[in-house]
Amino acid sequence: MFRPLELFIGLRYTRAKRRNQFISFISTISIVCIAISVMALITVMSVMNGFDYQLRSRILGAISHATVSGLPGEAVRDWPRAVKIAEANPHVKGAAPYVEMEAFLQARRPSGAMVRGVEPSQEPKVSDINTHMVEGSLDELKPDSWNIVLGKELALTLGVTVGDRVTMAVPEFRGTPMGSVPRLRGFHVVGIFELGMQEFDSGLALVNMHDAEKLDSLDGPTGIRLKLDDLFNARPVAKQLADALGQFYVVQTWMDSHANFFSAISMEKHVMFIILSLIILVAVINLISMLMMLVTDKQADIAILRTLGSTPRSIMAMFMVQGVLVGIVGIGFGVGFGSLLSWKLPAIVKWIEHVTGIVFLSPDVYYISEVPSRLVASDVGWVTLVTFIFSLLATLYPAWRASRTQPAQALRYE
Repeated sequence: MFRPLELFIGLRYTRAKRRNQFISFISTISIVCIAISVMALITVMSVMNGFDYQLRSRILGAISHATVSGLPGEAVRDWPRAVKIAEANPHVKGAAPYVEMEAFLQARRPSGAMVRGVEPSQEPKVSDINTHMVEGSLDELKPDSWNIVLGKELALTLGVTVGDRVTMAVPEFRGTPMGSVPRLRGFHVVGIFELGMQEFDSGLALVNMHDAEKLDSLDGPTGIRLKLDDLFNARPVAKQLADALGQFYVVQTWMDSHANFFSAISMEKHVMFIILSLIILVAVINLISMLMMLVTDKQADIAILRTLGSTPRSIMAMFMVQGVLVGIVGIGFGVGFGSLLSWKLPAIVKWIEHVTGIVFLSPDVYYISEVPSRLVASDVGWVTLVTFIFSLLATLYPAWRASRTQPAQALRYE
């Protein structure tokens, strides 16, 4: 079978039994270091992807991908028509009206909260709160029932549970013989949810939309929440909806309210990739040392090849083959073990916690109580590409030194 001379000799040097076993040891160490570095980088990137996915799904499970609202201080005009226009867009998977207002809740202890009036039958189209109910159900939020569903942390702050009563005060002041007083109304707690995000578990309460309209003296919802087929396509869809709805409507996306948060997570991921890539660079230094010692060990062979007509470029290619091969083997082991570790990491962490009794992410402190991991093929591809480039660059100087060998000087004492 035909093979280029450079590839044949480079592979033969790899398989040949060297006089200096120390070079073989350094070669093995190079493979191990590259494999460990690649495995660590893939695992860390997978964990960060897991945290990003968990935060994104939990936040976007409570807020909407996009919202259609009326002019400031006004309810949405002809909201059934606006819902039909929104649902007619092929990128909109669901639409539900809502009323949102700030309120003061009083039970055993007081607390401020964001109160959202929803339609229980329509809410599952745009949020996942119904799947995170700890007690009760959203179906209990019937019109004129004056029932309320609280976040778990908010319920603990108020000191209430299902069946208790909560008094709500909204900043809708009305004149009385005693002066201006806020509008008050009693609610029965019929459910408690836990999304796993402090922002919502401690500051969000749900009531029926019609009850919220009466309490806030509104003649319609304050907005329409939308769920899209692709949350990253929110801005183009928002522009399409704004053009279709007209000037009396305002369309906003989740990127407008939480873009900085997700940008910070993305930036942290990129910084970690750069920092851990330096670890790969350190591991590749062993590859340079191994090739330099190999060049010194093979001075006589290089001289003979040069006298037989091999060009400096050919000599350089021979040693680059060996360096690249070591890099590829290290990358192969690193990608294999790194992918396996990323896949099994949550189970491994649970096993370590069970054996040692140490809880890495305590539920009392962290809202994501399990170490998440999400292996993404593009990250594996980037890690493989960067490591291969580093390995290729590491072979250039030793191979260049080999190509500069002078046959007469190398064979003088042979």
